[in-house]
Amino acid sequence: MRLKSIVQKLHERAPILGKAASLTTATSVITFNSMLAGLPIWVMGTTKAITGAAIADKAVIDVTNYWINSNNALIDNVLPKKDWRISLPDDVHINGKYLLMSNHQSWVDTSIVQYISEKRLPLTRFFTKFELIYIPVIGQAFYFLDFPMMRRHSKEAVAKNPALKGKDIEEAKRACALLKDKPFTLLNYLEGTRFTPSKSKQQNSPYTHLLKPRAGGLSLAISALGEEIDGILDMTIVYPDGVPTYSDLWKGNIKRLGVDVRHIEIPPALFTAIKEGGYEADETIKAQMFEWVEQIWQQKDQLITDMLAEFETTDETKGAAKSA
Repeated sequence: MRLKSIVQKLHERAPILGKAASLTTATSVITFNSMLAGLPIWVMGTTKAITGAAIADKAVIDVTNYWINSNNALIDNVLPKKDWRISLPDDVHINGKYLLMSNHQSWVDTSIVQYISEKRLPLTRFFTKFELIYIPVIGQAFYFLDFPMMRRHSKEAVAKNPALKGKDIEEAKRACALLKDKPFTLLNYLEGTRFTPSKSKQQNSPYTHLLKPRAGGLSLAISALGEEIDGILDMTIVYPDGVPTYSDLWKGNIKRLGVDVRHIEIPPALFTAIKEGGYEADETIKAQMFEWVEQIWQQKDQLITDMLAEFETTDETKGAAKSA
């Protein structure tokens, strides 16, 4: 609490120095913790890969949670006062199994997911490219933590070798299946990339705040995990002061943030059809899935508008109160 008080006073009295202090402190602690956690993850992860030992798997997850929680503590203690409005359902739990879909604007988004999930949701994983496994430390950590790693084959490669057709889907399903015996939050950014006005214009997106959604990744997760899923969650993130960079987070520049997480229901018949492989095999099922996702996206687009308006209304009320 003393550190938090010191940082707050520094930001109030010398904002430039306060930002530098927050960024330096956060960078130093994250670097130290990454070095501290790296070796145990490597050792226990390799043990898990060779032996399949459950205790090694648990150790990898525990060390990763330590690293994430340390970062979360930085957010609470080395950043200035924040107006962060976060809403989660009361009935989610850390031992659940959830699919989480979200809009995507910044590299900060995933850190925010980790922050709001502490003691509320299981460790977050997300689909990633298999090629990332060659990145030192990070790539291997994704592998040891059972992130679904996807190999994508180009149309040219499939044309040269027809046996590759469908292999990427099979491997992704196998990767998802590794999560079946443990709690998980499997994050999917349905837009496939971060939102920017230029991308929205290029897509001719029908939404004000969103790019067009894709249904393939979510359908793949449902097909692979089926009845293991406890629920599908939809997360909406807004940054009222503009889309931040990662350094903005640790400088304390994200003064206002809105996060809304809620349960969403997929029609049971559609869920069953996708679970049984209908998305890949039946164009009618695929069309129904797109229609459902687009309905969710229309609601999300309106929710973003409402959340932003709520921040502005609050600020106007505060301003009026000060004037009075």
